[in-house]
Amino acid sequence: QVQLVESGGGLVQPGGSLRLSCAASGITFSLYAMGWYRQAPGKQRELVAAITSGGETDYADFVKGRFTISRDNTKDTVYLQMNSLKPEDTAVYYCNADLLVKGTDYAYWGPGTQVTVSS
Repeated sequence: QVQLVESGGGLVQPGGSLRLSCAASGITFSLYAMGWYRQAPGKQRELVAAITSGGETDYADFVKGRFTISRDNTKDTVYLQMNSLKPEDTAVYYCNADLLVKGTDYAYWGPGTQVTVSS
C-alpha cells in the first residue's frame, strides 16, 4: 500500500521559514519524480516545485529564489525548504510521487499539510 505523509506545516509570520517533509512508503522511492503542489481556498491546485529521480529540480516562478526542493533516497523522503514566506503562500501543500512506465502513469498523493502565513 502506497503512502505519502506530509509534515512540517503550520503557522508562520511573513518573512519566516518552514520545512515540509514527505515520507513515502510502498514505492521504490528512488525511481519516482517527486513534487510539491499547493491549493489555496477557491483556487486550483498548482505545482510549486519538482525533483526528478536524477535530482534535477524545477520551480514555479512565484517561489524561485525562496523555496528549495530536495530528496533523500536513503530515507524515502522529499523536502521543501520554504524561506521568505508571504501571506500568498498560504495553502494546503501536497506531496506527489509520479512514475511513467510503458505509457502507464503511476501517481500518488499525500493528504496535505496546511501552511498559513500570517502576522
